[in-house]
Amino acid sequence: MSQTPVSPDRLAACWAEVRTQSPLTQCLTNIVVAPFTANVLLAAGAAPAMVDNPHEAGDFARVAGGVLVNLGTPYDDTSQAMRAAVRGAREVATPWVLDPVAAGLAWRTSLARELLDAAAPAIIRGNASEILALGGGAGGRGVDATHSTDDSVETARSLARSHGCAVAVSGPVDRLTDGTRSVEVHNGDALMTRVTGVGCALGALMAAAAAVEPDPLLAATTATAALTVAADGAAAASAGPGSFAVALLDELAVLEADTLAERVRLA
Repeated sequence: MSQTPVSPDRLAACWAEVRTQSPLTQCLTNIVVAPFTANVLLAAGAAPAMVDNPHEAGDFARVAGGVLVNLGTPYDDTSQAMRAAVRGAREVATPWVLDPVAAGLAWRTSLARELLDAAAPAIIRGNASEILALGGGAGGRGVDATHSTDDSVETARSLARSHGCAVAVSGPVDRLTDGTRSVEVHNGDALMTRVTGVGCALGALMAAAAAVEPDPLLAATTATAALTVAADGAAAASAGPGSFAVALLDELAVLEADTLAERVRLA
């Protein structure tokens, strides 16, 4: 894994590649957020494919640029599709992203760990409580975090080292690590928590970035920076959650690489 420092210029270059290459991004995600996730990918310039049935999920993962596996609303058939997609991704080294929504609840935590054992992801993305649950903690209140990103730092590093991936912990300050390097993103707005699917869409955006960038930490940070920088602009133009959701797509669609480099706040 590359140890090059994450910088605004490198984020800009990765974002430009997403725009140029329009990576095919397979999403096995939850029923609440599928349309918004697809629209976020389209706004970013990627090509969404919401292929989550067990008959073709594995085959599609072999031709996709990146794959998102989101455990928001798992069913028996979609869990089988997730297993098939992860196997397909492993066979051809397609980068995949795990979003362990509501990890801490027994069945979905077991499924998340099963998928992690089947193939190392490029990125794990979750809130602090979900990341702590993957590390053996109790999790949060369903899909809601009851821990701060500070609480999850050591667990995130441990998971990154164990699985050879990047771990992105979303919160008021986003914290990302590959077990060696760590970075914080200080953009974003509280309205992101008032619209269903923003975090889930971030996982899909990470899969698109991982399709064009082999450094998982850089890919995850690029996606986080792009969405949160867009959120800054959307919040300034919005009256509330409804107009924010529309403005977020608009801001993401016009976000240029040089603007990303200029506006991202890294630490």
